[in-house]
Amino acid sequence: MPPASTEADATLASAAPAAADTRLAPGAPGHRRMSLALFAAGLAAFALLYSTQALLPAISAEFGATASAASWTVSAATGALALCVLPLSALSERFGRRAMMTASLSVAVGVALLVPFAPSLEVLIALRALQGAALAGLPASAMAYLAEEVRSRALIGAIGLFVAGNSIGGMSGRIVTGWVAQLWGWRAGLAAVGLTSLVCALAFRALLPKARHFTPGTLNPKALAATVRGHLADPLLMRLYGIGALFMTVFGAVYTVIGYRLAEAPFSLPQGVIGSIFLVYLVGTASSAAAGRLVGRLGRRGALYLAVSTTAAGLLLSLSASLAAVLAGLVLITAGFFAGHAVASSSVSRTAKTGRAQASALYQSAYYLGSSAGGTLGAVAFHAGGWAGTVTIGLVAVAGVVSITLYGTHSARAEARRIRPVTA
Repeated sequence: MPPASTEADATLASAAPAAADTRLAPGAPGHRRMSLALFAAGLAAFALLYSTQALLPAISAEFGATASAASWTVSAATGALALCVLPLSALSERFGRRAMMTASLSVAVGVALLVPFAPSLEVLIALRALQGAALAGLPASAMAYLAEEVRSRALIGAIGLFVAGNSIGGMSGRIVTGWVAQLWGWRAGLAAVGLTSLVCALAFRALLPKARHFTPGTLNPKALAATVRGHLADPLLMRLYGIGALFMTVFGAVYTVIGYRLAEAPFSLPQGVIGSIFLVYLVGTASSAAAGRLVGRLGRRGALYLAVSTTAAGLLLSLSASLAAVLAGLVLITAGFFAGHAVASSSVSRTAKTGRAQASALYQSAYYLGSSAGGTLGAVAFHAGGWAGTVTIGLVAVAGVVSITLYGTHSARAEARRIRPVTA
């Protein structure tokens, strides 16, 4: 009898760890619904956030605005998101990730249905800022939801899929607005994106499983400030925030200005074709989804070096006067950016042991401040020095990513040398 009892105890003990982890994993019930729901949310968020980007030449023409003035229809949205993401992430700690994401999408879609009726550039910019502020409740809450509801080994893949939804949303939004604007004007293009995002928001709400691992917190400003200070004092998190901001500076500069470049000689492309250029976002979908495999093979820093090298090569290639070379450059820039973003954002979720929503919110703040700065600086540089000026802004940001990553590598090696004698 004792051996049998011991064998039964051993069997129960070996089964306990598996039974204890009830978080979602590929193949588990609810995982596919969760993936589809967050894919739809990511698609709607990026389609809405950058809905005016492919239309900037048309908006400039209607309101008699310069490229830098029209670019504020993008920068105002991303800047407002960056400012609001931290306080809204704090609300998600109290009211839940699912509730915050639903409210965020609902308000953003509501504003999207008003945007096409903006009577002036100033009103359009104000509505876009409101839309960006509403969307601020989505990204950090989504990252925190995944960190809580998905097993650690599947986290990078899950976040990669959410980022892939971002890339397809950015692509489809620009393509839809481009072709609809060519046929019926830029206002109709914005209306089409609003209606498409409404469908995505409804699908998100219907599909997303209820959170099973969320524990409501209290709205304590002092505790929130302490959590934020702790994250800002973490050297690794600060490096990841800087990397996210600089990658997005490149991306914001390139995609805010590319429509102007392609509309001018020697390309002189029509609005619909310019919108179709954003099909290269499909490359971003693939590279972000593959980020987990890249980290597995090369490590986090190796994956970042590959991403930044790819981005730099794309920037240099885009200087060519050949349309084929410009498109190839955009492919490389997009692939490098989305891979780097997926690696950095997933690393934030894994690094933060407490206050994950705030850690993700700080990353999103840095990321979208980078987008806002990149869009504005890229447009100003284009006005002053043409496409070469925009590329220069991108290359400076790329150099910043390389510097931060090299510093991180040096710090890790120094720490390993310091610890080794103690553990020997």
